[in-house]
Amino acid sequence: MDSVATISIRQLKEKVLAGEWISREEALRLSNAPLEELTAAADELRQHFCGNQFDMCTIVNAKCGKCSEDCKYCAQSAHYHTACENSYGLLSTEELLRHAREQTKRGVLRYSIVTSGRALPDREVDQVCGSIRAICTETPMKVCISLGLLKEEQFTKLKEAGASRVHCNLETSRRFFPQVCTTHSFDEKIAALKAAKRAGLSLCSGGIMGLGETMADRIDMVITARELGVTSVPVNLLNPIPGTPYEHHQVLDNDELCRITAIFRFLLPDGRIRLAGGRGLTGDKGEKCFTSGANAAISGDMLTTAGITVETDMALMKKLGYEVKLDNG
Repeated sequence: MDSVATISIRQLKEKVLAGEWISREEALRLSNAPLEELTAAADELRQHFCGNQFDMCTIVNAKCGKCSEDCKYCAQSAHYHTACENSYGLLSTEELLRHAREQTKRGVLRYSIVTSGRALPDREVDQVCGSIRAICTETPMKVCISLGLLKEEQFTKLKEAGASRVHCNLETSRRFFPQVCTTHSFDEKIAALKAAKRAGLSLCSGGIMGLGETMADRIDMVITARELGVTSVPVNLLNPIPGTPYEHHQVLDNDELCRITAIFRFLLPDGRIRLAGGRGLTGDKGEKCFTSGANAAISGDMLTTAGITVETDMALMKKLGYEVKLDNG
């Protein structure tokens, strides 16, 4: 069985190197392939298409808590009783600029402004536009936005203010999404991403692993992202939050996460496979995944949970031979 699976890995790797996309069925074949051979092949693909460039970003929780949506994994949802009691409104331009300057001093090149809620209202979109202009003027960082299910005209304003990328996670497959959230739909996610793309923003969209989804769901999610033109795919590992419906879910082990990142690399060979929330649960801060196809990360604290410091990540990237620099998005 191993020899047949190994041949499949080699054949699919050659197909990807030749510039072809692998299919859903071919990706599913990799689900049972020997892990060591699979991750080594994914790392070869990463080196071929992306070199040793590593894209590192930090995020700021610019508006926290009291979210109207019922995403079952989230500490900020108003539907659940969690330890996330530090709710606050949209941070001022001065606060965001101060935080952005701090991240610049630490060597961060990409800064993402994230807000809770279904969609930021127009008056707050305008406020964020002012913050983006200030950050782009005062720092060299590229600015990303994660402000919910906005309309094209709102994305256009943000693009004109200086934003370069929008983040809006699909979270999982179309099939499994209703098990994760009922207050908005998978199609609304897709509509927001398409609107952002029409506005000229590059796209960052991935999901959370360990919600109860299958490997087929994960593959379907990335194929949808690929069809939308997504260039950055965050891979979050579920951190079960007490008080949420997923509080008792078992965390995926590191080998499974490495298999996921490797298959995602086969599906999106020239993309940024970005380790995000939950990376601290892996035991090695994601090091094994960074030799299994992943080549980007969110560094520093997450929205409501502690992350891995920028300094620790910088040292890890140096150890692995990566060069931290911006991609084209």
